[in-house]
Amino acid sequence: MNDLPVDLLHWLLALSPIVVLLVLLTVANWKAPQAGPVGMFLGAILAVTFFQTPLETLAAALGAGVWDAIFVLLVVWPALLLYRTTDAAGGFVSLREGIRRFSKNQLFLVLAFGWVFASFLQGIAGFGVPVAVVAPLLLAIGVKPVMAVVIALIGHAWANMFGTLAVGWLATLQVVDLEDPTLTAVQTALMLWVPNLAAGFTIAWLFGRWSAVGHSVPLVLIISLIHGGGQLALAFVSPILSTFIPAAIALVALYPLSRWKRYGERAEQIEERPAMADRSDQDDDEPEPVMSFGWSLLPYGVLTVTSIVVLAIPPITQAAEALEIGFPIGGTTTGYGVENEAEDPYSPMTLLTHPVVFLALATAVTWAVYRAKGFYAAWQEKAGPQRVWATTAGNAIPASVAIVSFLVLAAILDFSGQVDVLALGISAVAPAAVYAFAANFIGVLGAFMTSSNTSSNVLFSQLQQTVAGEEGLSESAIIAAQSTGGAIGNAIAPANVVLGTTTAGIVGKEGEVLKRTLPWTAAVAVLVGALTVVMA
Repeated sequence: MNDLPVDLLHWLLALSPIVVLLVLLTVANWKAPQAGPVGMFLGAILAVTFFQTPLETLAAALGAGVWDAIFVLLVVWPALLLYRTTDAAGGFVSLREGIRRFSKNQLFLVLAFGWVFASFLQGIAGFGVPVAVVAPLLLAIGVKPVMAVVIALIGHAWANMFGTLAVGWLATLQVVDLEDPTLTAVQTALMLWVPNLAAGFTIAWLFGRWSAVGHSVPLVLIISLIHGGGQLALAFVSPILSTFIPAAIALVALYPLSRWKRYGERAEQIEERPAMADRSDQDDDEPEPVMSFGWSLLPYGVLTVTSIVVLAIPPITQAAEALEIGFPIGGTTTGYGVENEAEDPYSPMTLLTHPVVFLALATAVTWAVYRAKGFYAAWQEKAGPQRVWATTAGNAIPASVAIVSFLVLAAILDFSGQVDVLALGISAVAPAAVYAFAANFIGVLGAFMTSSNTSSNVLFSQLQQTVAGEEGLSESAIIAAQSTGGAIGNAIAPANVVLGTTTAGIVGKEGEVLKRTLPWTAAVAVLVGALTVVMA
């Protein structure tokens, strides 16, 4: 048992790095590579001066944070390279032209990519891949860069808990001994239906305000019934597949829905389209495509197929998971008795199931095929020289600085006990009903700090379980709220935001993105909090 000071002063001190980070990004409009290190250094100073954290513990937190960042950066760099490799051959021009033939309804296409395809990618790959892949695709169909990132973040969030073949759920089972795992999974799926439905209607509103929402109602309800209803049904029998299978069915359902005249033709009643860029001048000057629509889909076909083969076929998955890499971290403690057990290896990475393999393979195949077909040479003649490597590095390096600083800050707050102070402070003053309402906000906080639903649950599930017992609340409902909050929080997770701004080519616009995703996250968390009170 530790002796952490759970008082107002220490609670405010523990909260201050997060508040400073948010203020710098959203109010002062600092870029993430500038704001991240400030938050990191503030967290480190507070850890040493107010939370009795030895330098050895601080060093261990630094190592853990850098390793967690490497995990994310192994998505950032290859995802950006895949985008640049495709774009350098004129792939996105061909993709946009082909999509226009698929459906003339821009709202349908934005929902198809920003919500349905993003959810499918989260269901099978996860780890930031939906944001990294979908944001450039939305750019290709004319969505403004900031809005492309916002839509991708909101669209994929609901699928985080049971996505990536339920890695978040499996991690939760490792850290807490649940009385009724099935009931917990079912209640989690029910709560996750809220951000799913909210994502569909919010994306429609972002696209064209209330007229777009009205036009989208049948589409959103059908897709949400497949997503949320399918996940809820499968939670009874197989939580591991409860997101992937409904997300795949929803993806297939897009084709018949596109044949419906309502979503196959331009929606003339939607006059205001604030999410869309004015492409008229650009389209007049843009060179004609050098490849067919089918060839422009090659990178995403390879990415999807390899992900499914490796992650959804048990014998292949088991063989791939045999290779783990990592490094040991010794046990640490603080003057207040906050202990972190030694881990050897710490947070091991199963390299062959990490998205870096799928992204790298998709990039290599795309480059080889496009080069053999002569697309690079043909596009260069029309559009001029393409600097793939220089552009990739120019965007990825500042993003890497931001991601490393964010995740080192998260590790410092964890190792020093500041995370515990935040959560224990809430539980100490909140009556049972208030705590039930706030439970998912703790999950949001964990995801904001770590950019991971899984890490949020690892950080807070034990505490949530303990408080639920002390307050006489339903353990299943509180853990479900924690898990749902962890999913919702991915829409504001700084590392995810940076991942999106990097692949969208707008590094430095993280504050603008957060200004749009923060209200959505808060509103959905309020709804989930109310549902938790009813269920707990």
